[in-house]
Amino acid sequence: MTYAISQNCCNDATCVSVCPVNCIHPAPGERDFGSTEMLYIDPETCIDCGACADACPVDAVFPVDSLTGPQRAYAEINAAYYADFPRPRPDTGSPVFHAWSAPAFTRTLPADFTAPRVAVVGTGPAGMYAAEDLLLHTAAEVTLLDRLPVAGGLIRYGVAPDHPATKKIGDAFARFHDHPRVRMLLGVHVGEDITAEELAAHHDAVIYAVGAPGDRRLDVPGEESAGAIAATTFVAWYNAHPDVPADAVDLSASRVVVVGTGNVALDVARILLTDPEELAGTDIADHALAALRTSAVREVVLLGRRGPQDAACTRPELLALTQLPGVEQVIDDHDPRTGAALDAAGQQDKAALLRNLPRAQVDYSRPPTAAARRLVFRFHSAPVRMRGGTGGTASALETVRVTGSTGELDIRAGLLLRAIGYRGAPVPGLPFDEESGTVPHLGGRVTGHPGTYVVGWIKRGPSGGIGANRACAAETVAALLSDAAEGSLPEPAHSGKAFRRLARRRSRHLVDARGMAAIDRAEQSRGSRTGRPRAKLATVPELVAASKSRLPLPR
Repeated sequence: MTYAISQNCCNDATCVSVCPVNCIHPAPGERDFGSTEMLYIDPETCIDCGACADACPVDAVFPVDSLTGPQRAYAEINAAYYADFPRPRPDTGSPVFHAWSAPAFTRTLPADFTAPRVAVVGTGPAGMYAAEDLLLHTAAEVTLLDRLPVAGGLIRYGVAPDHPATKKIGDAFARFHDHPRVRMLLGVHVGEDITAEELAAHHDAVIYAVGAPGDRRLDVPGEESAGAIAATTFVAWYNAHPDVPADAVDLSASRVVVVGTGNVALDVARILLTDPEELAGTDIADHALAALRTSAVREVVLLGRRGPQDAACTRPELLALTQLPGVEQVIDDHDPRTGAALDAAGQQDKAALLRNLPRAQVDYSRPPTAAARRLVFRFHSAPVRMRGGTGGTASALETVRVTGSTGELDIRAGLLLRAIGYRGAPVPGLPFDEESGTVPHLGGRVTGHPGTYVVGWIKRGPSGGIGANRACAAETVAALLSDAAEGSLPEPAHSGKAFRRLARRRSRHLVDARGMAAIDRAEQSRGSRTGRPRAKLATVPELVAASKSRLPLPR
């Protein structure tokens, strides 16, 4: 029996570091690491030790014999990755090993190295991978900051609630919250409560891991109409983000158009069409679950500007979407290029996952009337205009005009979600590249700002999943430690203790590690009453109030 990696793979290579026979690839240092959709186990080399399954932070590794239903496909997906790889056999009867060298996860520092005091701004995956690297490989002191009074970043507010295994990586990060060399200061907004200059003046180095909180625009007439919103807003809404109020989304329309074919587009389509009772056991926001239970949405139209072969989503996420129970799925074959691409797709191509779906000319002139929920894939189409109604409500959108090879067409819809990408926002006090939406840097070092570094999406742009941040953080931390070893970091003018006093004076709702633990206990307690892992607190006052419960930290 061998093991296989499945849909939840986070790509952070924790499994690679424990594999005794080097059978999981691509690994750190290899050309494709960080660019493949997931990691893969070679069935011919796997020795069935189970170390990878034990180490996986997101429960993505399973024995092949235990895979059932749609999960069985991952045995073939893992094996197919190695179809063309040579396997040298040193001696007859010897185990089969790959020619790759063993991956390295260690750091070498000078004997007289003085560990720096580092501030990490942002507690999502990028920031926590950087903090983990510093804490595990050096004696650095780390100050964790976040503008929200709760930690987690993208893990808490970006991962869909029906992906609970993916969220488990947050538990791995949480073990550093009360580390003896960590000071956690949540609810401190760098750029408002504290300036970048003040932060730098109290630390040897500062790492910004602030992500890409904005969204990309369609830039078409009518985009400001009520009912046309960013998918990022919808994701934040169903994840109980304090920035998005409970009434921000109106689901009274029967048809929703989602623009984009990336993983976020698939997430929002899946949440809109999933039976709400299937979500009732997750950590979805209370207000979102209530709205979905009374939702009028019967049809979601996924619009792709290009063909199915160019869909931006990963193969695992598309496979999961095509297996959504209780949902009819159809390919709008308005353009002959769509069917041709599906028919020509190779077995390992994403488009092959859609090949056997029904194809039909879809009528969008009337609201959907079928009792069953339906997902429509419409490729080679792009919005060119939106027309809003006169009601002034959140669902006042009436039609979305799209264009394609057959001309323009009006799709009658009451809600449009644009899921065409995230975008970074300027950080006061740091340079910013408007075109890329990133902070200019060289290997993580911020241009013109010694001792200041970036990691994650604000560094490389909004690409790559959770695990991609591990390699990204490793590069940035390596640059920081190199600068520290060379003595080129600016010497801070003030102490860490002085900074904590300053933060407490400036922030109206500061939460420390003990307060974060109290929030965690409160949410889990609320969730246990209804059989959920947690029931999230959705506003800043609620989170701050929960943080005041001073019970002992869990051991």
